[in-house]
Amino acid sequence: MDTLQMSVRNEKNQKELKNLFLYSTGKTISIFGTAIYNFALGLYVLKLTDSALSFAVTLILGVIPMIMINPFAGVIADKLNKKTLVVSMDLFNGILLISVYILCIKYELNLLIIYTTTFLLTVFTTFFEIGAEAAKPNLVSEKMLMNINSISKIIDSVSSILGPMLGGIVFVFFDIRTFILINGVSFILSALSMMFIDFKLFNHQSNEAHSGGKIHFIRDIKDGFQYLSERKSIKSMFTILISINFFLGFAVTVPLPYIINTVLKLSSKEFGIIQGAFPVGMILGALLVKRITERISYSTLLKYLSFSLSIFMIILGAPVILKSLQVNSIVYACFYSAVMFFFGVVIALIDIPLAYFMQKEIPDEYRGRVLSIGISIGKMMLPVAMVLSGVLLNLIPSYVMPVAGGMLFYLFNMRSSNKSNIELTSENTN
Repeated sequence: MDTLQMSVRNEKNQKELKNLFLYSTGKTISIFGTAIYNFALGLYVLKLTDSALSFAVTLILGVIPMIMINPFAGVIADKLNKKTLVVSMDLFNGILLISVYILCIKYELNLLIIYTTTFLLTVFTTFFEIGAEAAKPNLVSEKMLMNINSISKIIDSVSSILGPMLGGIVFVFFDIRTFILINGVSFILSALSMMFIDFKLFNHQSNEAHSGGKIHFIRDIKDGFQYLSERKSIKSMFTILISINFFLGFAVTVPLPYIINTVLKLSSKEFGIIQGAFPVGMILGALLVKRITERISYSTLLKYLSFSLSIFMIILGAPVILKSLQVNSIVYACFYSAVMFFFGVVIALIDIPLAYFMQKEIPDEYRGRVLSIGISIGKMMLPVAMVLSGVLLNLIPSYVMPVAGGMLFYLFNMRSSNKSNIELTSENTN
């Protein structure tokens, strides 16, 4: 009997490792293809129109549909078979891009085709990402859930570093239509790898009475909101994520490029190095997160990490305040690179365990809706913060935003963290 149980356990472990490998392979192919494609396409639009507005419209079409569609994608992810959803969306993306390539053989690639394609890619990718995120606890065991989140974060970070680099090479050496075809094929390959994943290897907290059945979008989204509002720990967790999105947008995303390029007048090469330090920090944080969270209570760790984030925000304004000292530009570049590197480490140490907590605590039949609602609110806060910061940059000194943002973030999180108790080892939390 023991031998039979051990054999079943070994077989399940092998399937789990196969799931992890296939998920990582499919995500890598898809994410790298998209990152390279988006950068190369952005350069193409700038070359085609010589208009920053046209480029901005392309970026907006990659964000706004995501915010609007997320809650509906969450309902679909909860009600339909997640494997069917994930594989279908990858296939739709692949078919779309291959169709665009065929269309461009006969017609010139113009803004209408680009805008339409970007919009549809965003729609399909939104459904894919919500489905894949909601499915993670069913792909691997609870002890491997942190690992799959860390691997996912590493893939995202590496693609953000290499994507623009490879995208620039593609733009120089390849016709954009050829790369549209290559990216289409990459989505098909990703779909093939996802087809061989067992999406029901582990079924945590599943309640068949609430999953499947007819789809009533408004009622189902309301159910997701109700579930979220009734769970204090999950609500606290989303509050933390939303506040991070807002204050990073306000204190870092907009002021930092302005300070580096306009106030301190560093070169584009130095700015690129500073920007690249953030995903490198994310990779290190993803590698360390499991070891750290096994040794320190996450509620305690979160307080230290929130304090660190606020300090890093505040010191972003220091070089502007001390500008009269006439420091060498290399010193500025090293300083900001170090700060952005630590930003990446801290964000990874916050994001990955919180994603693990959500996936573990939210049952299958609500996970897609709750995750999509939280992501939508977080995404909406970012442009609000960026617009507010951009307006204030024209009215007050640039160092005020990071300093004020850091102080406000510290005060906000000291208040909210004292009310929350998020432990990664807890059982089902209400």
